[in-house]
Order: sequence, then C-alpha cells, then structure tokens
Amino acid sequence: MNWPYELQIGWRYTRAGRSGRRNGFISFISGVSMLGIALGVAALIIVLSVMNGFRKEVQDKMLSVVAHVEVTAADGNALPDWHGTIATIRGVPEVGVQVLGAAPFVSSQALMARGDDMRGVIVRGISPDDEATVTEIAAKLRDTVLARLVPGNWGIVLGIELARSLGVHEGDKVTLVLPGGQITPAGEVPRLKQLTVVGTFDAGHYEYDSTLALVHVDDAAKLFRVEGPTGVQLRLKNVNDARAVGSTLQAALGAQYVVRDWTRTNANWFSAVELEKRLMFIILTLIVAVAAFNLVSTLVMTVTDKQADIAILRTLGASPRSVMGIFMVQGALSGVIGTLAGVVFGLLIAFNVGTLVGMIEAALRVSFLPSSVYLISRMPSDPQAGDIVPIVIISLLLSFVATLYPSWRASRVQPAEALRYE
Repeated sequence: MNWPYELQIGWRYTRAGRSGRRNGFISFISGVSMLGIALGVAALIIVLSVMNGFRKEVQDKMLSVVAHVEVTAADGNALPDWHGTIATIRGVPEVGVQVLGAAPFVSSQALMARGDDMRGVIVRGISPDDEATVTEIAAKLRDTVLARLVPGNWGIVLGIELARSLGVHEGDKVTLVLPGGQITPAGEVPRLKQLTVVGTFDAGHYEYDSTLALVHVDDAAKLFRVEGPTGVQLRLKNVNDARAVGSTLQAALGAQYVVRDWTRTNANWFSAVELEKRLMFIILTLIVAVAAFNLVSTLVMTVTDKQADIAILRTLGASPRSVMGIFMVQGALSGVIGTLAGVVFGLLIAFNVGTLVGMIEAALRVSFLPSSVYLISRMPSDPQAGDIVPIVIISLLLSFVATLYPSWRASRVQPAEALRYE
C-alpha cells in the first residue's frame, strides 16, 4: 500500500529519533516526552479507577441497608392504604417492570439511653418478610435476627457500632426517648419506652451501623403515634435507573406523595465524591499536558537538526504544507505511542491494584486500609470506559496541539538559508 510520503517520512523520523542513530540527545528528550505522557495517562486511569472502586464499594454497602426508592405521604402521616399504594406503583407502566420488591416502613428520629449513655438514633419500623425483598441486610437476617421482631414484644435490633457504643448485648434493655412529650399535672414530660435488644446487624457502613435501629413496623407505629406505615420502599432491577423511576413515579402519583431515590437521599455524599473526582481529573490532566508539551522542545530540536533535509525536500518540490505535515506526523505518533503505552500500563495496574497493594502491605508489614478505620480493608478498583475514553482523547488532542508551532516553524525554513553552511 502506498502511504503519503509525509506519513512515511514522519514515521521514519520518529523511529530514528527513538533509536538515537542521528542525535542521542533528541532521542533522549523524545523518549522522556513519550514516557511522561504514558505515566500521566496511566496515573489518570489508576487514580480514577480506584476512586470508582471506592465509590462502588461504599455504594454497595449503603444499598444493602437502604431502599432504591422511597414513597411517603406528603403530610408526613400514615399512608391511608399502603397495599393500595404498592399496587398503584406496580401499575405505572414504566415502573412496574422495574420493581423487584416493596415493603412498608415507619421511620423517625429518637434518643436511645442506656444508663448514663445516650445516642441519637434513627428508628425504622419494618415488616421483616417484606423488608427481605427490598434490602440485602434484611434478606440475610430474615430467618435469624429479624425473625425475633414480633409485634407487641417490643424487641429492637441495633447496628453493631451503636450496640458497642452503648455497651449492650442481646437480651439487654434500652430506653427510647420519643418525640412529642406527655402532658401531666407536673408539666410536659418526655415519652419513654423500654425495649429489649434481640440482636445486632453489621452492614459494613459506619453511618448506619452507628445510628440505625430496627423494630417491627406495628411497634413503630405505636411508638410514633401514627395509624400505620408512613411510606413504602422499593427495590429496582437496575439501581442506576432509580432517579428516572423516581421522577416517573412522582409525576404519576401526584403532589400527595413524596418520592425520593437513593441518590437524592445521599446527595451530599455523592456530590462530594463527584467533585473530588473532577478535581483529581483536572489535576492529573495537567500532568499529561506538561508531558505533551514537552513534544514542543523535541520537535523544535528535530526541526533544527533536520534543516538540511527540509531544504532538500523543498528543492524537490515539497510544499510548506507537506513539510508541516511531516513534523505533525512525527509529533502525533509520539503522542499516540505514549498514550497507548499509558493506557496499557494503567489498565494493567488498575485491574491488579488489589493484588499489588496486598503484596506491598505484606512486604512492608503495614496496612494501608485498616478495617478499624476505613469502611473497606482492601484497595478496590473499577476501570470504566467512560473515564478512559476521555483520557485518551484529551491526551491525543494535547499531543496534536503541541505539534502545531514546531511544524509551522519547519514549514517556514528557507532552502537557500538552510543549505548555505552545508
């Protein structure tokens, strides 16, 4: 196949520069430029993959406790007919096919006391059998701990960190200080209710393990003085469709209901993660930019070294545009080689980062992610095409832009001036 001579000469210059047969220093600078691009691209892929991994791990732990979508009454009172509400939800064409499970709930805040210790908690009333179709933690505990939540027995299941902070174990008593006091001849006094700890759960997410307490939905309705469940929660086939499903449900159910999906319930956390990811992307892209613009110095020195070749090409009829194309090809090929090398190296590390970190921890006898401090004890990684493709495009674009000025300078070389001292 006959390639354009600009491409052939540009490829020849690239190979010659790397081998150092003509100019060792130019070869060294060219290699450093490509290595810089490769390391920058690899660093971007590795860091973003690890951040994606952390987000996925925390998200999975979070969704093992909370539902994908919650539907509550707008006035905060009990739903008139929660069975009918679930039937209405399943009847929405675009939503019904997505719903895998539905369960009623009552949720409110309270204070929990044990001796002199007191903690703020979220008390959630659940139906154990229905809840098992909505959250993973309930499915695991349905036949064991949650089976002990019998209406009228006033049992309570605590998050493992909450139980530790209060120093309670199965069979111990705890006291709930409930909102809305009682009026007595002595004045208003807080409402208190003593419950028996029937078990604990470990969701792996500190926020829920340290603040969440589960009771039977019928007991919760009596505790918070409501007529029944105040909402229903849903589990979907695709967790990523929760926001779209929530918007569709809100439009279908009307203003008397409030629909919240898990991304809005935890909006602050997700916003912080996304902001941190964007900032890291910008910072590491600057590293790629610095490496890409090192191509400028490489090409400027190459143009200076190849002035005689340029002059000969011009005398043989090559146009300034063709000369410019030769050096653009050379610079672009350096960018492509560096980018592809960075992608390969970055993906190699990203897919094996857990193993590599484990080996380093074993060799140094340290733990970078102690389980007593962090939610997870291993280094997660989740490379995504949505991150890698923009990285590749930006790296190639920066490399191409870096070739413009040196290539333009090459096209301005005058044959007579270049050959005067040859």
